[in-house]
Amino acid sequence: MSFSIFNSTTVNKTRLRTPRDFSPFSGICSVCTNDCQGTCEIGRSAIRGPELLYPTERTSSQTASEKDYPVDFSHFNINGRCFGSFGTESGRTAYPRVDLDVEVGNGTNKIKLKAPFVLPAMAKLNWKGYFSGAAVSGLIAVIGEDMPLTDPDVLIKEGRITHLPMLKEMYDSFYNYNEGYGALFLQANVDDEKLGLLDFAIKEIGFDAVELKLGQAAKGIQGTRKLPSLEEALQVQKMGYEVLPDPSDLTIQELYKRKMCLPFYKIGRLPEWEENTFSRRIQELRQMGARFISIKTGPFRPADLARAVMLASKTGVDLITIDGSGGGTGNSPVRMMNEWGYPTVYLEAILFKICEKMRERGVPLPVIVMTGGFSFEDLIFKGLALGSPYVKLIGIGRAAMTAAMVGETIGNLIEKGSIPADLSQYGQSVSEIFGGFPELRARLGNKIEQIPLGALGVFNYITRINTGLQQLMALCRKYNLDSIKRDDIIPLTEEAAGVTGLTKMMELDFEEIDRIVKK
Repeated sequence: MSFSIFNSTTVNKTRLRTPRDFSPFSGICSVCTNDCQGTCEIGRSAIRGPELLYPTERTSSQTASEKDYPVDFSHFNINGRCFGSFGTESGRTAYPRVDLDVEVGNGTNKIKLKAPFVLPAMAKLNWKGYFSGAAVSGLIAVIGEDMPLTDPDVLIKEGRITHLPMLKEMYDSFYNYNEGYGALFLQANVDDEKLGLLDFAIKEIGFDAVELKLGQAAKGIQGTRKLPSLEEALQVQKMGYEVLPDPSDLTIQELYKRKMCLPFYKIGRLPEWEENTFSRRIQELRQMGARFISIKTGPFRPADLARAVMLASKTGVDLITIDGSGGGTGNSPVRMMNEWGYPTVYLEAILFKICEKMRERGVPLPVIVMTGGFSFEDLIFKGLALGSPYVKLIGIGRAAMTAAMVGETIGNLIEKGSIPADLSQYGQSVSEIFGGFPELRARLGNKIEQIPLGALGVFNYITRINTGLQQLMALCRKYNLDSIKRDDIIPLTEEAAGVTGLTKMMELDFEEIDRIVKK
């Protein structure tokens, strides 16, 4: 049985000629004919080369792994109770009583959240809806790496950012709607750090929450961007980014004019942090005014994961986000999304063992955010349970961006009078069709008139997730987040039990059953 995808994927618009007849170990059609036009990934690679490494529509889409991992969260069920309750008083057991509020922060400063969610790093597509939706939902959101490249008005002098108006827009899109919950973090990779992005953001705009990348999360390597012309390649290179082939090389320029040059690509640099340089940078950021600092890392080998969590502990950062492979990445090589790194369940199981060792040895534990494919309340509950008591927050990235995109698309259709037939039953206006609009209008007053339509999508989606999570927690009689434990989920398969160390479904509670029956 093969877990890998075939020699075709919608991510780069390829397909097999004989999708029912193929070799499972290679993904290639069983019979490859001489007259085939090559619609598969091999065929299109023969025509376009390295372009097929990446998603076809990277600027307008989010993409994720298509690999069917041997163990994922569907291999667990939630373990309900009907006796006892945890985290509430008698008579207050209706599911809306479940408390999802949480505070995070390693010092005296704390970030209050209305739910245990983070909207991870994004800097493209509908970022206005994404960030403002996080604000009205009372959550943390993160501006993604390479943000300066998205601003056509960016100014860089002597290798440092001096003007970045889009970043102020992103900041305002969150804080114009913030009601005291959540925070907007700004993420920086190696190239961002070289440009002085965080320094500029803290000193010139007022950011007090920043995130450093330790590794490169679910995609493993830094993003690559194709540059359509010599002029743009020179411009990006002048900004301080690495561009290959070298557009400033006169020989390359001559080859380009003669149409004998390979395409230009902006290539992201990989981080080279060491403990002392990382600790020094954390101190610099704090001295500049950063009240909250986060680390982002990904599904690297277990030893590197342990080093990352220990570094978070030693430097006293407020959060560390750990990204499992398989989640939405948007700008990753297609095969890397499917074949690289530890999937979320495996990664979280390893993380639990690392945290247990740290606890046993008296090492302070950072607040941990787990992300990588979480989309609905059942997955979120399972993610919190599997990492309990160490995983405090769950990252919801691609799903929340989907909500932002749909909210904007439907909102625009409503305003144009082109209401989808299945939504017309709810009314004829944005205020009637979007379910959470009345609540937001009561909270925001006149500000509701300016809120991005995508934010309404994020708010409604998060409200649904909140309610669903409350229901699942109430089914387990868990009325606050600290009450969730590992035995609140049960593995359905031998492999799921083996990966996580959880007790098998048919062996759970037997000692307790014996005591109950003896009574």
